[in-house]
Amino acid sequence: MKLIFETYAKYNARMNQQFYDLASKLDRTQLNENRGIYFGSIIATLNHIVVGDISWLKRFAQHPLHFTSLELVRELPQPPRLSSIIYDDLVQLHQLRKSLDDCILAYTREIDATALRTSLTYSNFRGVQSTKSLKLLMLHFFNHQTHHRGQVSALFNQMNIDIGVTDLLLEIPNLSSG
Repeated sequence: MKLIFETYAKYNARMNQQFYDLASKLDRTQLNENRGIYFGSIIATLNHIVVGDISWLKRFAQHPLHFTSLELVRELPQPPRLSSIIYDDLVQLHQLRKSLDDCILAYTREIDATALRTSLTYSNFRGVQSTKSLKLLMLHFFNHQTHHRGQVSALFNQMNIDIGVTDLLLEIPNLSSG
């Protein structure tokens, strides 16, 4: 599982960079236009991914094993809503995105098999408490990013913007045949 999460972290960092590079070519109107997806616009959806990441990383940071790689997120304020706009400026949002991706990469390098066998107790945005498998919560965490990037990907395609290669396969190393 550790290798899987490290691979997902590399994939997410690459895809986030790719999507922000594309978004940087759009003007403010294009970024903010309500295009009918769940969070409406490209900028709102990119913000939602950041909100989700901050929220989950803050929860992971509360784990009794006290992962030192999550110090950055311990200092960040908790967004009040899933639809919170952290930054309406793409450059500022991208800077935060890169910091979060670095944090995620460090976290996946720090976590080990023992930690992945543990559970995490957390509260959601409505205050409902749950205790669940840490490794399954991490799967959800990575799937959440991919899900919403898929929405932005569809918007880019509708705008005739070539998003390039999006396959996780690029992050999977070749095994030697010998």
